[in-house]
Amino acid sequence: MATRDRRPSTSSARSARGREEGLLPVLAKAVRDIELAVQRGKVRPSTRTSFQAVALLVREERARVQASELSEARRSDALKRIERVATGLARTAARDGSLLALLTDDAELLQGTRTALRELRTAAGLEPAEEPAAPTTATPFSAPSGRPDRAVVPQSVISRQLANPFLEPDFSAPRPAVARPRRLATWELLGPLLRAFESASGGASSCMALPPPRSLLAPGGRELMPHQAQVVAAAAEGHRTFLLADEPGLGKTAQALLAAEAAGAFPLLVVVPNVVKTNWAREAGIWTPRHPATVVHGDGDTVDAFSDVVIVNYEILDRHVGWLGNLGFRGMVVDEAHFIKNKTSQRSRHVLELSKRIRQRTVRPLLMALTGTPLINDIEDFLAIWEFLGWIDDKEPQAELLERLEEIGLTPADVDFYPAARSAVIDMGIVRRRKVDVAADIPARRIADLPVELEGALGRSIREAERTLARRLVKRYRSALEARDPGLTAQRIDVDLVRRVATWERMDTNEESTGENVFTMMRRIGQAKAGLAADYTAQLARAVGKVVFFAKHVDVMDAAQDTFAQRGIGFTSIRGDQTPRARQKAIDAFTNDPGVSIVVCSLMAAGVGLNLQVASNVVLAELSWTDAEQTQAIDRVHRIGQDQPVTAWRVIAAQTIDARIAELIDSKAGLAARALDGSDEEIASSVDVQLEALVTLLTDALVEEGDVLPT
Repeated sequence: MATRDRRPSTSSARSARGREEGLLPVLAKAVRDIELAVQRGKVRPSTRTSFQAVALLVREERARVQASELSEARRSDALKRIERVATGLARTAARDGSLLALLTDDAELLQGTRTALRELRTAAGLEPAEEPAAPTTATPFSAPSGRPDRAVVPQSVISRQLANPFLEPDFSAPRPAVARPRRLATWELLGPLLRAFESASGGASSCMALPPPRSLLAPGGRELMPHQAQVVAAAAEGHRTFLLADEPGLGKTAQALLAAEAAGAFPLLVVVPNVVKTNWAREAGIWTPRHPATVVHGDGDTVDAFSDVVIVNYEILDRHVGWLGNLGFRGMVVDEAHFIKNKTSQRSRHVLELSKRIRQRTVRPLLMALTGTPLINDIEDFLAIWEFLGWIDDKEPQAELLERLEEIGLTPADVDFYPAARSAVIDMGIVRRRKVDVAADIPARRIADLPVELEGALGRSIREAERTLARRLVKRYRSALEARDPGLTAQRIDVDLVRRVATWERMDTNEESTGENVFTMMRRIGQAKAGLAADYTAQLARAVGKVVFFAKHVDVMDAAQDTFAQRGIGFTSIRGDQTPRARQKAIDAFTNDPGVSIVVCSLMAAGVGLNLQVASNVVLAELSWTDAEQTQAIDRVHRIGQDQPVTAWRVIAAQTIDARIAELIDSKAGLAARALDGSDEEIASSVDVQLEALVTLLTDALVEEGDVLPT
């Protein structure tokens, strides 16, 4: 029988040998030459073209080897050699940031790159190949499912990848595979587990046994509450999955961050609703200051991929899930985890995909799902959370939970299986505490600031309006300075003149004035915050029941009510134009009707004379001008008959005059307290806060323009 000649053609064989024997050594030598040039500070145009040519050939060779029919051993060996060259290339790029631009997807070929490509191929003994019209993609990140057209990879992420290219995680201690136990081999178990939570509680707590708190001291001398320190202690002892379902106001954010610190779970990915992502960055700065945090906005242009805490909101997750899955996170936190209850939704699929990829790449990562929603309501919604935590997959319990169920020694045919199975799931990491359970740990009344970022065109317009007001104040200050001392250049800011200019501005404007002033600024900020404040209020209402929402302006109240109506949340309203009968009807509905979760109140009309202690959570959507007004509003809830600690959530627009005014109100509150205690200091008025806000705005603007700081 004739045999077929399977030998490759002479040219093909020569090309293959050239690649295996000549290309990589040539590229390695070229990288060494480039690295030496960079170290000497002599990055000439020829160095840049060589760098780009080497990068293109490395990508081409890596793609060729991955698609080849080589044996697994030869493919692995070839990829290791390629990665050694790529590592040297990345090390060089890290020394000279200008070289990074040559590695982006849209980088144009330099004028001499085609020539450099031909020279490298010739030196390696390869036949000339068709030159690329543009560099091929170097992105090592897969696109997210669902909307690959929206996938982005921020430049900072590319830089981080280049600093440590092609390195896979260490699987030196992989989780062993566990066979399904025989006793439960034929049983469907997810249904019985749900039934265990629906009907087998017997009044028992839905909280795992927690160790005693270790140290109650946190960074900056802050003291943890005992219930917070218990979760941190559990993480320190090796527990790695938590469904933290504490009621709002019990400090879940701090617990999650410090648990990551105790578990060494950095870098940490945090997925949150848009309204709280700025607050997460602020809390990270407070509780884990040694681990810098970055917030992903939009396409991630400002993200710092080298940070230890990466915070992203659900709404933009589809753009970033690709690179997030490969960044090497050792922990993941999902805030308001009931957002992923619908497993068919895009955000649920992305969260579950990220969790799966982190668990595949990291041995025992820290996974925490935070939600204030009561555990017993709609228990099927928690299947997605259990899957995120790795307790179950789409069909059955995973190895660790399966082992715990096997240890019970029963099957779903046994009545006693259900309470025992419920306990087994809880011991996996469910933690649920209510305010009333830990009332001794927390203050009877506290104010929690919730900073929010005003994004998009509206946020930009507000910041521009603030700059316009600042420029007018600066112009007025300089005119007054020139009139007083013609031709004299001031050596430092005149503090007295700043205060006089602020006083003139305050006297010239009022709430009915046109143009940009402190009143119009605060009103516009209130309008911009309305949707975010209402969104957070809706989340609170679903978690804890009754919530009181305060605002100053009618349009903010209207916007909030539109949000609640769209969400299908029952609400009522207390306003200044109501008759006494309508007002009482609204109060009765909020107090007695379980279907009415929110009362929308005017800060002026409802700030006094109301008893709303059926709620223990207050949302202040707009700032008042004095601490007294703020306190009066909170005292509608914090009064005789209240049997729970009260939390007031103050929504503040970050990086605007809103934040300055919040600080001024707090400082004036201390002054007022001293005055009431017998000091001869005057109690602060709203005019004081308005004036001080203008003083701060003008002083900051003068400093930015180069004036010398005041003494």
